[in-house]
Amino acid sequence: MSSNTAPSSSGGAGSADPTSTRRHSKRPKYSRFTQQELPACKPILTPRWVISAFMLVSIVFIPIGVVSLFASRDVIEIIDRYETDCIPTPSRSDKVGYIQGPGDKKCNRTLKVTKNMKHPIYVYYQLDNFYQNHRRYVKSRSDQQLRDPKSENQVDACKPEDKAGGQPVVPCGLIAWSLFNDTYSFSRKKQQLTVNKKDISWKSDRDHKFGKKVFPKNFQNGTLRGGASLDASKPLSDQEDLIVWMRTAALPTFRKLYGKIEVDLEAGDELHVTLENNYNTYSFNGKKKLVLSTTSWIGGRNDFLGIAYLTVGGLCFFLAMAFTVVYLVKPRQLGDPSYLSWNRNPGGH
Repeated sequence: MSSNTAPSSSGGAGSADPTSTRRHSKRPKYSRFTQQELPACKPILTPRWVISAFMLVSIVFIPIGVVSLFASRDVIEIIDRYETDCIPTPSRSDKVGYIQGPGDKKCNRTLKVTKNMKHPIYVYYQLDNFYQNHRRYVKSRSDQQLRDPKSENQVDACKPEDKAGGQPVVPCGLIAWSLFNDTYSFSRKKQQLTVNKKDISWKSDRDHKFGKKVFPKNFQNGTLRGGASLDASKPLSDQEDLIVWMRTAALPTFRKLYGKIEVDLEAGDELHVTLENNYNTYSFNGKKKLVLSTTSWIGGRNDFLGIAYLTVGGLCFFLAMAFTVVYLVKPRQLGDPSYLSWNRNPGGH
């Protein structure tokens, strides 16, 4: 006869163990963070607050817009489009044939200075309808090759301008191959004006992207010449025309810095420009312009910043006035904030 009793069925259906219930529950553990009950700013947007905010934005933005617009308008620019005028009249029916053919392509232009221009006067060339942002064009370069002389054979990304005569091209790629090659020289009252081409590129590009021991090699030696040649005795870090050109533009109309004139120009002066019209923009109906420009504290002429500030400030002022009229003519009675849930039950539980 056994004296053992039946085992307890504490885990049976009638069990009420709270630890077991909590262990298998999917309810998250309570915390003020997960329940979004931490102290927070919960502003009530009354009409006075909204009108004051719009008015404050307009008071700040409108003066900034006016000052920016006046600073932009103080910039003096001389723009001369020359791609058609610099082709002889008999050759204008076949512009591509003229620009690709042999012969001297010098062109003389006269620019009239209408207002006093303080130095430095920046000389730009502007190209229209030139898509430097095309994916294949942008990728056609080798940054390793530009930095390190030991990487001159890394030209896989540079096709079709990767090799010439079986040897790697330095610098390789379509960007370098299409380097702008129009040249400009200026004179005033029969005196030559020096164009300073020093420090026209970004210092970070010269110091970090173009090596001081990397020299041009086998450049523009292919069957088709794309643009300017490079001095094989100068490292790429000193060839600033190339560095400026290699920083590709995001839009099809862009300007790139050619140099600086470091003398003042007076109103009424005539600048005589001798340029070599070498660059082929005729194959893609592009335009070429020579631009002389001063600068202000916001840079070159760009009305967009001032117009944007004025637009936003004016819109906020209009909304502030409209809300004020609505508030005064047909006011709306506000509810009691004490009835809001976070004021009525701050603890949340």
